Amino acid sequence: MKRPWWVLVSAALSVLPMAGPSVWLQGDAIASTWNRHEEHGSGPKGRHAVVFPYSRARPDSRLTPGALNPAVTQATLRDTICRRGGYTRSVRPAERYTEALKRVQIREYGYSDRRLGDYEEDHLISLELGGSPDSPRNLWPEPHHVVGGWGSYAKDRLENRLHWMVCHRRITLSRAQYLIAHNWIAAYRRYLGPVPHVRHGHDHRADQ
Repeated sequence: MKRPWWVLVSAALSVLPMAGPSVWLQGDAIASTWNRHEEHGSGPKGRHAVVFPYSRARPDSRLTPGALNPAVTQATLRDTICRRGGYTRSVRPAERYTEALKRVQIREYGYSDRRLGDYEEDHLISLELGGSPDSPRNLWPEPHHVVGGWGSYAKDRLENRLHWMVCHRRITLSRAQYLIAHNWIAAYRRYLGPVPHVRHGHDHRADQ
């Protein structure tokens, strides 16, 4: 049975001084080579993927504290984030805007890895939870791969769970917004489990 990629990386780190060219430090990240096609079902064989340390799983609160969309309130849920189909697409900013912002913020965050594909320009408070679509205070270059699995794909799954809870009145909108902005990893552990269990690829089921 194949082990998760973060287990393989952890094992490699334990013997880092003796490691060959397939594992090395790259600034504040770990670059690890593995067969992405076999492990993830997509991507070219032999591609290098950057795996960031746990400390990079959450944004810098000084740069990305989160920002809200004032049109989304507890009273407008049915007409906004909880309506059937199309809400997030109707407010999502243009890719040219988020890509340009990603380039700027990668430098602001001090990442040594400048490859855009290693990050998602993510809304800290997601659109499906009433986050601001275009405020730089709500957007940040979130690494896809973080040691332990705490990268962008895990946060996507939490966003879907909190969205379901808000729309089914299991939790208030303001509470969900606070949880994901304050410490999304703690919220994941509370509502989904102690460790991530995700498919590698975007899972925006609420974005329909």
